[in-house]
Amino acid sequence: MSVFTRVATFAVTSLMTAQAYSAESQQNLPSAGWHAQTLAGALLNTAIFAGFGILLAIMGYKLFDWCTPGDLHGEIVEKRNVAAALVGGAVIIGVSIIVAASMFG
Repeated sequence: MSVFTRVATFAVTSLMTAQAYSAESQQNLPSAGWHAQTLAGALLNTAIFAGFGILLAIMGYKLFDWCTPGDLHGEIVEKRNVAAALVGGAVIIGVSIIVAASMFG
């Protein structure tokens, strides 16, 4: 049996097992769950998740600033260093993508 055949067999078997497990787990879940049932509930959930995401983005930026040598915030605000601002923006975008991926699954 070639390596390609083994890999393909493993992939198909894993996919079939995952689909069976997913279908089985969907049947055991309650229909409502924690999802909002009203517009007000949906808006409240959105506000909570947005606030949590913004807080985590700020914490990620502060952690990056703490881990790197120098004062990134001082470079951006006081010295108006464009390169430092680009790095800070990239850090915030990266942390935001990670937070969004963790919230949406």
